[in-house]
Amino acid sequence: MRRTPIEDHGIVGDMRTSALVGMEGSIDWLCYPHFDSPSVFGALLDPERGGHFRIAPRHDVGRHKQWYWPDTNVLVTRFLCNEGMGELFDFMPISSRDEARSSLVRQLHVVRGKLRFEVDCQPRFDYGRAGHETEIGEHGAIFRSDACNLALATPASLERSGPGVRSEVVLEEGESVAFVLQGLEGEQLCEPWADPERVEWLFEATVDYWRSWLSSCTYTGRWREQVRRSALVLKLLTYEPTGAIVAAPTTSLPESIGGARNWDYRYTWIRDAAFTLYGLLRIGFTEEAARFMEWIEARCHELEEGNSLRIAYGIDGRHHLPEETLDHLEGYRGSRPVRIGNDAYEQLQLDTTGALLDSVYLFNKYGTAISYGFWTELRRLIDWIEENWQRDDEGIWEVRSGRRPFVYSKVMCWVAVDRALRLAEKRSFPADRRRWEALRDRIYEDVMEHGWDAKRETFVQAYDGEHLDASSLIMPLVFFVSPNDPRMLSTLDAIQRSPREGGLMESGLVYRYVPEAIDDEIEGREGSFNMCTFWLVEALTRAGHVDRPRLDRARLLFEQMLSYSNHLGLYAEQTGPCGEALGNFPQAFTHLALISAAYNLDRALG
Repeated sequence: MRRTPIEDHGIVGDMRTSALVGMEGSIDWLCYPHFDSPSVFGALLDPERGGHFRIAPRHDVGRHKQWYWPDTNVLVTRFLCNEGMGELFDFMPISSRDEARSSLVRQLHVVRGKLRFEVDCQPRFDYGRAGHETEIGEHGAIFRSDACNLALATPASLERSGPGVRSEVVLEEGESVAFVLQGLEGEQLCEPWADPERVEWLFEATVDYWRSWLSSCTYTGRWREQVRRSALVLKLLTYEPTGAIVAAPTTSLPESIGGARNWDYRYTWIRDAAFTLYGLLRIGFTEEAARFMEWIEARCHELEEGNSLRIAYGIDGRHHLPEETLDHLEGYRGSRPVRIGNDAYEQLQLDTTGALLDSVYLFNKYGTAISYGFWTELRRLIDWIEENWQRDDEGIWEVRSGRRPFVYSKVMCWVAVDRALRLAEKRSFPADRRRWEALRDRIYEDVMEHGWDAKRETFVQAYDGEHLDASSLIMPLVFFVSPNDPRMLSTLDAIQRSPREGGLMESGLVYRYVPEAIDDEIEGREGSFNMCTFWLVEALTRAGHVDRPRLDRARLLFEQMLSYSNHLGLYAEQTGPCGEALGNFPQAFTHLALISAAYNLDRALG
């Protein structure tokens, strides 16, 4: 198995789980039945032990194209061979909300000539830890394990190949064959799900679903295709049964090759999801915002006295995400350890409440008015902020080397109180306004005194520190400071200097902090942070309302950043030193930041 780079993948899904499909026709990542379930195909983390489902021409000359069927999440891989041309359609039909089983359809079609394809389906259940039995029958094969049962339905002839199955399929111009992977319950047998008429109906229904959903998009400005693709990605990362939004559908894709910065992102971070809700609201998707608000409200009702929200939850709302390592997997390009679960759920991150209150305020303004019951829970969160905002925490970057007084965390505490006051005023909700106003002012002045370095004339990462942090770029975006405040402008200028000059930007790409600023005792350096580059674009955009050169700079950086997506318009968390994708993929936060930057930049240019 060739090790396919992160950026050479597309994603398909049904809002329960998702699969990553490489440009050479191999499914290298699929967790089943849900985003955070154990993997069935995990070649992305270990080509030998992880499992894969590969369909490719026997004499593959290495010429491929991959694109999405317009306005959908249906992925097409085209093989350009000496003998002809073939196409592989990958999609996951959208089930009803109550239907538990997901299915993956792979439809192979020859456009010209006559081609021989090799099909190799090698599932490895429970991250490759669980064995399984393989049964081959009239309509395909069944893989039975203690973890789950899967059926591969196809009219093609299958034969055993180790613990999996393989097939050779010869198709002439105009001919096609389908392979349908679906979950089974108990002793259920494989059925003829790959019937041509049924597969065609599923394709048309899936295309109709995505186009119907995307028709609600209200964005009509510049970079429309990139914004709509990002919206489709965010929708894919929504867990339909609960409305939760996963940060990314993968685990342990490294922030540095060979390093240990490998985390599991298949959960719902309150911060990420709250900002994602903002992005969806901005371009007209109010239903998704409403579902997520229901999920958030449920978490608020679970609060114990004197506690705040956790920073992350399972997509089903569970509170505990214990971390463990999978030492039998080699990791992406040898980057160990491979982790499942995420111990960051136990961290203290003071900014989470601010992100939540900001999203609730926007939802109340642009979506639906919140209930009094929800308001009473939000008041409890403000009480918690009053008692805890001065504490040190692990911060937005989830450091594991000890708590510090991070400036971003204090700013977002201010946001929490400010948005609560705005909600109370807008809805005439009962609140101790004088006490809250005093608290808001106290936090603000504290940040300005301890979070500002008068010598360097920049906001810094932590109180009374000296290092820059890209999270400062959020200040004008949440209205903590004016985008043209001299302190903000000097911080913008400092961030845009190269790391050699003490800045955070290199060739138009922004790092989240100076590597020496946080000694988190974790091996390996990281790439530039895609989300932070989009934050810079938006901060420059807002400053550019009265300073045209900054607006021109914002457009230049934004359009340059668009070129760092992969061939499908997808972004991982980071961009590496050679332009490669690093970190979990695709990342919701990056696509949200793209939408927000495009929305505000287009409006400013207009």
